[in-house]
Amino acid sequence: MTILQISQGTFHLSDTKTLHIDALTLRAGESWAFVGANGSGKSALARALAGEQTIHRGERRCEFRRIARLSFEQLQQLVSDEWQRNNTDLLGADEDDTGRTVGQIIQEQVKNDARAQALAERFGIAHLFDRRFKYLSTGETRKTLLCQALMDEPDLLVFDEPFDGLDVDSRHQLADLLATLSAQGYTLALVLNRFDDIPDFVRYAGVVADCTLVEAGEKRDLLEQALVAQLAHSETLAGIALPEADEPAARHALPPGTAPVVLRNGVVSWNDRPVLHNLNWTVNPGEHWQIVGPNGAGKSTLLSLITGDHPQGYSNDLTLFGIRRGSGETIWDIKKHIGYVSSSLHLDYRVSTTARQVILSGYFDSIGIYQAISDRQRTLTQQWLDILGIGSSVADAPFHSLSWGQQRLALIVRALVKHPTLLILDEPLQGLDPLNRQLVRRFIDVLIGEGTTQLLFVSHHAEDAPGCITHRLTFVPQGDIYRYECASQPR
Repeated sequence: MTILQISQGTFHLSDTKTLHIDALTLRAGESWAFVGANGSGKSALARALAGEQTIHRGERRCEFRRIARLSFEQLQQLVSDEWQRNNTDLLGADEDDTGRTVGQIIQEQVKNDARAQALAERFGIAHLFDRRFKYLSTGETRKTLLCQALMDEPDLLVFDEPFDGLDVDSRHQLADLLATLSAQGYTLALVLNRFDDIPDFVRYAGVVADCTLVEAGEKRDLLEQALVAQLAHSETLAGIALPEADEPAARHALPPGTAPVVLRNGVVSWNDRPVLHNLNWTVNPGEHWQIVGPNGAGKSTLLSLITGDHPQGYSNDLTLFGIRRGSGETIWDIKKHIGYVSSSLHLDYRVSTTARQVILSGYFDSIGIYQAISDRQRTLTQQWLDILGIGSSVADAPFHSLSWGQQRLALIVRALVKHPTLLILDEPLQGLDPLNRQLVRRFIDVLIGEGTTQLLFVSHHAEDAPGCITHRLTFVPQGDIYRYECASQPR
């Protein structure tokens, strides 16, 4: 049987990024779907399957003779090229428009008018055969390229985001066409953004996260895995209403327009060594910041000023939630506005407990529960578990029996239950495998995007940022000290 097999494969994408595929086998006649978030390495995977990505280590064995890869980027470039013809000397003296027809595009590589007509008929675009390609709708151009690919009778078709840019009816129509090709014995590999886009006829699936193919196998078995099921569940959460706080959130007591953090010429020294050096930084309402810098740059020191735990906070011009430090406030006046998660907190959560109890402890700001729990708190906690897609069997299992990513999610929700003004996540992806990292990032976007809490996301790597980030504070080495760069991020 014809196969495509990749073993221990490493593909260089750039000086700093590589795609990893430990083991994958596609057999003739199979239909696969590979799902991953934007930037996860899906398009690189499509190129690797098509033989267009050079393998650096490992082995790629391919017995398919003719492979066709179709992508949305190729389609956009083709449309652009066709329109560009009007700006060249291709126009004749008596012409005011040029561009190839659907029939010419279909036969770009293989000239066979009868076969091209038959393919156009099969995909319902025969009536467009003589129309200029650049005037087609997105769905019509997609079908035209599919016909073009089939002209060479490929034995493996790789589709990179085939449903992008299509309306609901066009997606269903294209899925039906692909199902027909699968039934006719074509081998298909679909690379998709969403689990929800996987057509019913597809039998096999894989998950791509952080440029790694982390899971692959029977679709049914894959979707039953707890982490994969949670990722798929997160796609259904757009527009959700988060559970209410048990008591009115502290932010409601703030005057409108209050900036959570205002630091002017911040200076912190340790043994006469400057840790923070004249840092000016304001977190305005509605902003979500990522703080980036190497180990020892002072990120944790900055966080300790914000959480009220650093004694030099009193010697700085620092205003938190409208309160100037050293003006008679208590530490609890600060902490009531903050939800906090860090790797050290995760490691410190060593009490014997469950995920449900971890979330409940957020109402008391404690590690473990040492007082009575109200019926309302139990109801609200169940609502949070439902959002995470965690069923009772997992919620009531020992906390440390869960995956590291599920534990981290529970801790993030623990910090969110009181709807804090500011959520501080200090290296929340540290120690997570690619699938858990994707899961945590996805839920951070959901939880922050659907609420009113602002986020401070601390990491060593800019690429770790969740999609909700609006601004970045970067610690840049400059001799024995650091300078600070503040910039807004495109959304």
